[in-house]
Amino acid sequence: MAESDPVAQAAPAKKSKIPLFAGLGAMLLLGVGGFYAVFSGLILGSPSAAPVSPESVVVADLPDIAFVPMEPLVIQLGTGVAARHLLFRAQLEVAKPYEAQVILLLPRVMDVLNGYLRAVEVAEIEDRSALIRLRAQMLRRVQIVTGEGRVRNLLVTEFVVN
Repeated sequence: MAESDPVAQAAPAKKSKIPLFAGLGAMLLLGVGGFYAVFSGLILGSPSAAPVSPESVVVADLPDIAFVPMEPLVIQLGTGVAARHLLFRAQLEVAKPYEAQVILLLPRVMDVLNGYLRAVEVAEIEDRSALIRLRAQMLRRVQIVTGEGRVRNLLVTEFVVN
């Protein structure tokens, strides 16, 4: 019969853990190096990421604008006992040279906005994104009344439904 070697059969050779530790060490070094490169701005950073002193910052002048406040509008929504009200207040952002002209046209602007808001359905006003759509529609109507280039924006300062 064949004799077997008890040492060879008893335990297979253990694998070395050196490659495992070398891989973990390399992964750790690469992770730290990547963090440093991103944090310091070497990668994905702008070249001007260094702190800037307040004296070297160039501040642009504000645009030549004026704000024309509008009287608040209270509009009844719906009819009957369940009628609700909308309180609307806004300001018009106008180019400074046209401020007096827009103030002169303010009664027409109020009339257009009053008519538009009365025609809007209650469900449309209660929608979460309604203010964005309503504001765009109202701005377009105001620009038609005042003429192109005079009113730059409609700033809604109060929009309360109760």
